[in-house]
Amino acid sequence: MTPPQRRRRHPNRQPPPPPRPQTAKQGDEKAPERLYVVAGPDGERADIDLVTLIVARADPPPSATPEQTATLRLCAAPLSVAELSAYLNLPFSVMTVLLTEMLAAELVQARAPIVRQALPDRSLLEAVMHGLQRL
Repeated sequence: MTPPQRRRRHPNRQPPPPPRPQTAKQGDEKAPERLYVVAGPDGERADIDLVTLIVARADPPPSATPEQTATLRLCAAPLSVAELSAYLNLPFSVMTVLLTEMLAAELVQARAPIVRQALPDRSLLEAVMHGLQRL
């Protein structure tokens, strides 16, 4: 049995060049913006957490960014900031900046999440149970 033979590397072969990033051409679709461009300058931020509910108050104005337009369309019914962040595929920090701008322009309204009572009322549960037993 003969041992396996090694193959020599050819010194004149070079690895292929790395792919170049695609740039937007005039007729093509626009390249996505960087997150710091979407978020704008760093400034005051509204007191928003992941469970704050956001509701649209107006239709998107013509001057709205694509992210603002998408947010307003999604918020026809109340959505939490965490859901918006997931649907738009944006980090929470960027969403807070976008929502702060939209709150200042009165395009959206922020609501506190619905807090449930710790324990349901026992008399109400008994009344429901007796009503179901009578059926």
